[in-house]
Amino acid sequence: MKTFHIIIIVTVLIGMLAALEPASAQAPSAGFKVGAAKIDITPQPGAAGSRGGMGAGRGGMMGGGDRGGMPGGGFPGAEGILDRLYARAIVIDNGAASAALVSVDAAGVQDNVWSQVGKRIETELGIAAKNLFINPTHTHSGSGSASVEQIFNLIKEAKGKLQPARIGYGTGVSYLNVQRDIIDPKTHKWWEGANYDGPSDKTVGVIKFETLKGEPIAVYFNYACHAVVTGNTDMVSGDWPGEAERYIEDSFDDKIIALFSVGAQGDQNPIYFQQTFDLRNIRIKEYAERGQDISNSMPSGGAGLNKQDPTVKKLLDQQKMMIKSMGQMMGEEVKRVMRLMDPKYMSTSGKIAAAQKMIALPSRTRTGGQQRAGVDAVYTDAPDASLRLSLLMIDDIALAGGSAEIYNMIAVRFKRESPVGRSIFVSMANGSSNTGYIPDDAAYGRQTFEVLSARCKPGFAETGIVNGLLELIGEIKQAK
Repeated sequence: MKTFHIIIIVTVLIGMLAALEPASAQAPSAGFKVGAAKIDITPQPGAAGSRGGMGAGRGGMMGGGDRGGMPGGGFPGAEGILDRLYARAIVIDNGAASAALVSVDAAGVQDNVWSQVGKRIETELGIAAKNLFINPTHTHSGSGSASVEQIFNLIKEAKGKLQPARIGYGTGVSYLNVQRDIIDPKTHKWWEGANYDGPSDKTVGVIKFETLKGEPIAVYFNYACHAVVTGNTDMVSGDWPGEAERYIEDSFDDKIIALFSVGAQGDQNPIYFQQTFDLRNIRIKEYAERGQDISNSMPSGGAGLNKQDPTVKKLLDQQKMMIKSMGQMMGEEVKRVMRLMDPKYMSTSGKIAAAQKMIALPSRTRTGGQQRAGVDAVYTDAPDASLRLSLLMIDDIALAGGSAEIYNMIAVRFKRESPVGRSIFVSMANGSSNTGYIPDDAAYGRQTFEVLSARCKPGFAETGIVNGLLELIGEIKQAK
C-alpha cells in the first residue's frame, strides 16, 4: 500500500514539474498546420523601369557599367513586361510556434525590408522574427521588389489559410546549371563561360506540404543557378525560376503555391546561355564602331543593342523561349521528387526552431582599375564585412542561409559536414550584406569578376560560414 502511495505522489510531482516547464521547451500541443498564398508584384505600366531591389540593374551575366545614353534600355522594364512577378509565402504552425517561408521574384530583398517584416509579423501575427526565412529568386530581370506592406499581408493571408498538414522532404537532380569560371580559349584570361569540368552541385532540394488527405498545399524547391537568361531583353521577367514556379502551379490547377529559393549560385550560371554570348559579341562590335572598348566592362542589360536588327531580335526571342524550356524541365524534376514521397515518411508534427548570428569577415578594398576579369588586382585593408547566417529547423529539415551571393562549394561543404541529413542551403537569405560575392577558398586566384570584386579576404569566409551554421545547429539542439 505504501508503494502505491509513493507512486501516486511521484506521478503528481512529475505532472507539476511539467506544468512549470517553459513553453519553449514543451512538446508541440498540436500537429503541423500549413497555409500558403501568393500575390502579384509586377510593376505597373510606367513604373516598370524603376531600379529597386538589390542589383536590379544587372542584366544577364554582363552586369556593371552605366548605360552611357546608348540605345537599347539597359535595365529591367525599359522594354515592357515579359511575364508577371510574384511574391509567395508558406506559413507552418505546430501549436507552439510558427514559421514563414517567403520567396520574392526580385533581384534582392534589402535588409530594411527583411527586418521590418520580421518586426511586424512578430508583433501582429505572433510569428517570431527569427522564424522568418525570406529570399529573392534573384532574377536579373526583376524590376523593384515587394514592399514591407505587401509581404506582411502575404504572410497574413497564408496564416489565415492554416490547415492540418504533413511535410515531406526529398532531393532530385538537374543539369541546368554549370560552373561559370573559365579561361577564355582566345585571350587565355579568366572570363565567364560554361566550365563543364568545374565544381557544380546538381541537387534540387524539395519540401512538400500537403493536407492529411494528400491534397497539395505548397512546395518549396531550391537550386543553385543564376536567373540571368532574359537580362538582355530589358523586360520585366521572373526568368527561368518564375517559369518553373508557374509551371508547377499550373500542373496542379493552381491549387498549390510553388516557392523557389536560390542555392549557393555565386559561381553558377544556366548551362544554356549561347544567345547571351552571341549578343555580347554584337555589343562589343557595335560599341567599338563608336570608339568605345567594352570587351572587359559590359554595360547593364541590353544597353547599346539595336533591338530592331533581325539577328538581335532572333537571339532575344530565343532567350524568351529558353526560360520556358528551363522552367518546364526544373518543374518536371520537382514534380517527380514530390511524386516519390511516401506519405508514411512525411511528418505530421515536429519542432519549429530558429537561430541567427552575424559574423565579421576580414575584408579588403580593390584599388586601381575596375576591369571585369582577367587582370591583376591590388587591394588595401578595409573594415570587417558583416554577414548574417540564418538557420530554421522544421522537424528534421534544416534551412540554412547566408545574406550574400555565395559560391557553390561552400554550401556543398556545409551539407557534407552538417549533422542534419536533410539540409538545404539558401543564398541571399534574410536581407543583404556588404560582402559582395563570397568565393570558396579554392576560388581565390581566379581572376573572375566575382573574385576580383569580393570584399572578403582569402581564407576566412568559407570556414566562417560553415562553422557558424554548424554552431547554430548546435544551439538549437541544445535548446531542445
